[in-house]
Amino acid sequence: MKQEIHPDYHEVTVVCACGNTFKTGSTVSGDTIRIDICNKCHPFFTGKQKVVDASGRLEKFKAKHNM
Repeated sequence: MKQEIHPDYHEVTVVCACGNTFKTGSTVSGDTIRIDICNKCHPFFTGKQKVVDASGRLEKFKAKHNM
């Protein structure tokens, strides 16, 4: 590995809008990274995700391919 070409990799605290915090490594300058959504509040991970077939795409596909 070449010397002095790599960015400074250090521990930072990530703060989510929901209030969840965790520590990770980063090359971003500063001690804190603020994010809008994390695994504690994202609908996919909380089980509140809704699958919506708004335009009837599945029915159009089945009709097109005679299923």
